[in-house]
This record gives sequence, structure tokens and C-alpha cells, in this order.
Amino acid sequence: MDFREDFLQLVWKYQYFDKKELRTTEGDLVTITKVGFQNSGGGPDFSEATISIQGVELHGHVEIHKKSGDWKQHAHNSDPAYNSVILHVVWEDDKPVLRNDATSMPTLELKGRIFLDVWKRYRDSLDFNEKLPCSSRIAKVPKIIRFSALEKALVERLEEKSDLVLEILNETKGDWEETSYRWLFRCFGFKRNAESMQELAKLLPYKILKKHRPQVSIMEAMLFGQAGLFPDEGTEPYVDFLKKEYAFFRQKYSWNRQLKYQNWDFARVRPGNFPTLRIAQLAAILSKAPDLQSCIFEDAQDFQSFKKVFQVEPSDFWKYHYSFADQAKKAQVKKVSNTVLHLLMINFVTPLWFAYGRYYDHPEWKERCFDLLQTLPQETNSITKLYSNPGWKPENGFDSQGMIGLYKNYCSPKKCLQCKVGQSLIKSD
Repeated sequence: MDFREDFLQLVWKYQYFDKKELRTTEGDLVTITKVGFQNSGGGPDFSEATISIQGVELHGHVEIHKKSGDWKQHAHNSDPAYNSVILHVVWEDDKPVLRNDATSMPTLELKGRIFLDVWKRYRDSLDFNEKLPCSSRIAKVPKIIRFSALEKALVERLEEKSDLVLEILNETKGDWEETSYRWLFRCFGFKRNAESMQELAKLLPYKILKKHRPQVSIMEAMLFGQAGLFPDEGTEPYVDFLKKEYAFFRQKYSWNRQLKYQNWDFARVRPGNFPTLRIAQLAAILSKAPDLQSCIFEDAQDFQSFKKVFQVEPSDFWKYHYSFADQAKKAQVKKVSNTVLHLLMINFVTPLWFAYGRYYDHPEWKERCFDLLQTLPQETNSITKLYSNPGWKPENGFDSQGMIGLYKNYCSPKKCLQCKVGQSLIKSD
């Protein structure tokens, strides 16, 4: 039967094999006292294990492979970190193994010892050719286990996002307002223009922009100028005005670096998500927000409070435009939609709160993230549909964010047996 190496790791972790008269390949009697802690990073698979070989108690690490020869193939024989391995657990012992210090490695072969019901569950529950390997059985997994898997994946996802926030905080030397500003721009760029939006925020610090807070046209002039989005010619009077204003402020603040049109992605996004329109919306938001940091950390406790600050319409020019290159005959409302606001609360607010809680060691800020996500509607995308189709439908933002984290960190890389859902499907009664 074909299987992945992590299946053997699960077998060792939960001891899903016959331990009667357990002996090494050299015939020495083995007693397992402590299986150790599974290591998800580099180094041996399990640390701090305790076993006895011929009555001699040993403390150290355990390494798992399908075949003994994988030890050398993975270069463990030349790595001193593996000298502390006390037991090599394999499916098949195909060749002798030596540590880096030339001592022999005790080897335990599991071939013929793994419980048959575990084999059957593994074979019947997981199809690694599918995007979601457990799709045929996932609806049968108890809700409490699915929730636990989502919660773990969500925490990991928030940690990953908050890492990005904390990187920005380090760049701004601990300035939470400037960090919030740069993170807002990154999130307003969504997938296609996130990096360029964040770079724009770096080129135009918030402390300069907020000096002109009531004047949205001046904010637009500075933002579009630094973004490198002004057309060279054939402009309308309002655009000519913006370009003249930008020339003045560029000289005043000695700006010598700007982005270019080529930095922006227009081709692969819908008009409603054009960077020009998003920048205009940001200018409107920042012109009305009295204090960005307090808006996020004090006033945005729920969707309605957040909406009051962030659901704005850009200046009149944008009623007829999505970019500087087009003009519509009929005015259209271009305010930030409820759908986008929900996404911003998920991707902009909660990572900031989570990062703040981590930075100051205030767990209540992390809890606020979970509470807020449970009040927001679920996202509908290609990933959440993968779970919905076999019968696991997200009910709120907590669920959909957890599913995205679950898919990216476990399902897509086929780390099913590190997931509580996958473990439950294989679990031996």
C-alpha cells in the first residue's frame, strides 16, 4: 500500500501498532515510555522521547522514515543535530544507519505491526489526488473537531498576517499610527496591488498627508503624483489642477522618488477595483477620519461603527471615472461597498488588533478578533466552496478565514495528518 511519511509519524505519535515483543532490527528489546513531542520545524521528527533498549533508559529524539536508507538520502548522517536521535523508526529497514559521530543507530521496523483498521481508514478517508483530500468524509467529522481545526488554522492565519503588521511597525520604529496607515493602503490594494499600495504609503507618510486632512483634492494630488498615475497629456481641468498642486508639494517636500504606471495592475482587476479609484476612496476616508489610530482601535468595535468612517464617496470627478483614461456619460456611486467593508474588517482590522495584542501581550485584543469575525458574514470564494460542496458550509467570517488558513497550510500542501480533521478520520478506536 502506498502512503506518505507523515502517516508513519501519526502511527508513532498515537502508537497505532502492536508493541508486543517490540525489538530493534538487531534483536534488542524496546520499551517505549514517552513518544516525545512532534516537531513541525527543522530537526528530528520527535523530541524529548524516552525509551529503553535492553533495559537501558535513553532520552533523546526519534526520527521517522519510510526506509532506513532515507537517513542518508536526507543527509542526516552528516548533521550533528541528529547525533541525539535514540531511535530510528521505519516502515522497512533496507540498510544499516550510522550517526554523524559514526555510532550505530537503533532501528525499529513497523512493517507488519501497524493496526489494520488504521491502514483501512487511511486508505478510505484520504485521496491525495483531490484538492481537498478528505472531501468524501469531511461532513462526517464531528462539529467540535471541525471547529477546533478551524480555530487552530485561524490563529495561525492571524499570526501570519500580524507578522506583516509587526514588520511594518519595526520599519516605522514603533509608530502605530503610521503602521495602521501603511497597512490600510496594503489592504486597499487587495491581491493585485497590495505591494504597490504599501510602497505608496511609504513614499507619502501619514504625518504629511494629515496636515492637509480637510482638503481632499490636495490629498488626491499628492497621492496620485507619488503613485505615478497622472497621464502625460490630454487631461481634464481637474486633473490639470491636481498635477499643478502635486508639482508644488513635490518641490516643497523634496520628493525625489515616485512609483510608475507600470507598478500598477489594471489589466487583471475589475474597474471597481482599479488602483485609481481605490486611491481616491482612501483620500476621501483620510480626509474625514479625525484620527486614524483611534478610528481603528477605539471606534471600529463593530461593523456599523467602522462603516461610519470608512464608507465614503470619493470626490465628484470619480463619479464619472474609474481611471484618468475613461469618462462615463452617467454618474455612478463609487462609495466603498458593504462587501469591501466586510473584507477590510477581516483583512485590515483584525490583523492590526491581533498584532497589537501580541506586541503588548494583551490577550483580550486577540479575543476581540475572534468575537468580531463571528459577527461578520462568511466569504464566498473558490476555497470556501471546496468545503461547502461536501457539506461543510461556513457560517461567518470566523469560519471562512479558518477555512482559508486550513486550506493553505494543511489541505493544499497535503499535511492532512497534522490537521485535527485528518487525524480524527484515521483515529483508531
